[in-house]
Amino acid sequence: MHEHSLMKDLLGKIHQLSRIEKKPLMAVNIQLGELAHISSSHLREHFEHEVSGTALQGVMLNIEELVGIDHPQAQDIVLQSLEFEDNGD
Repeated sequence: MHEHSLMKDLLGKIHQLSRIEKKPLMAVNIQLGELAHISSSHLREHFEHEVSGTALQGVMLNIEELVGIDHPQAQDIVLQSLEFEDNGD
């Protein structure tokens, strides 16, 4: 249940930012803290499940794992950046 809430929030942010850019989204870059209570493989599994059949299906998910329990974002999942298709504009 907790993962579903996290994913819903994350995908809401991604959708919002994608609408602003108005270009096809190619990749999502996330930082995952060591104490974020979800593994990178579990996060990827939830992401792929939630985007299946949506406009985000096929978007690459890049996860940078932040090492160390003393890292300032050790408990966080941070949407670092989105990569959009370069259509020559």
